[in-house]
Amino acid sequence: MSLDRRAELGEFLRSRRARLSPEQVGLPDYGSRRRVPGLRREELAMLAGVSVDHYVRLEQGRTLHFSESVLDAVAQALRLNQVEREHLYRLARPWSGDEPQSEQQVRPGLRRLLDAAADVPAYIVGRGTDVLAWNPLAAALITDFGALPPRERNLARLVFLDEGMRELYEDWPAKAADVVAYLRLDMARNPGDAAIASLIEELSATSAAFRDTWERHELKDKTHGQYVYLHPVVGRLDLGYETLRLPDDPDQALIMHTTEPDSPSATALALLANWAHSTVRSGSAGQ
Repeated sequence: MSLDRRAELGEFLRSRRARLSPEQVGLPDYGSRRRVPGLRREELAMLAGVSVDHYVRLEQGRTLHFSESVLDAVAQALRLNQVEREHLYRLARPWSGDEPQSEQQVRPGLRRLLDAAADVPAYIVGRGTDVLAWNPLAAALITDFGALPPRERNLARLVFLDEGMRELYEDWPAKAADVVAYLRLDMARNPGDAAIASLIEELSATSAAFRDTWERHELKDKTHGQYVYLHPVVGRLDLGYETLRLPDDPDQALIMHTTEPDSPSATALALLANWAHSTVRSGSAGQ
């Protein structure tokens, strides 16, 4: 199974039309009842300066050979951000990325960076939110990845199927939404990856929260941000994170958590490091 680009393109465009009202884009709203929320196709076509038929063909995926000018106009009319704009181009233009993906192996450069990050929680994420490697402090913060079967070392599966994750994150819905947004972007970047397709099918079948979040068609690339952890041993940790990618291999990313110096979270992180040194099993720091 691989990504159905035509179906994904249509659903994505409809979801972006639905989030815009006539008032937001400067169109009059005559108060007529709308069968669906947001802009009508005719209104979007007018804003983009294309014919209604041309836009309908785009949204229905009748062809995947639209000009850059048309895609630019539609993206501007829908007020897409840069990640969403790239997603639209990826779905609406021909590509040659449908071949099966090779087995994921940790890049040596990222492995060296991970090994050097001994004082902060750090881990490497690959395609489909698979956790490929980690240091002891990341295992102490999130979960003991080394104690899990390889198939279960996956952020999306953990966030939606492990009840402990709901208690670990102070704002679990925000974390869940971020993970789904990363996964959808990853799916579009790797349309022939059967493992990603299987993961999405599994989570859709087993988690109502995943299904509801997936249907929003949100997209997000993992760059930097902040999460508050409620750790069962050391308590509250307010941690920022930064994402490092190698330019020639965007499928793998090193995630590193940091905290403000001399803060309560810094103290808690030091306590967590001491606890990790005595409890996390050797050999659990990735493959």
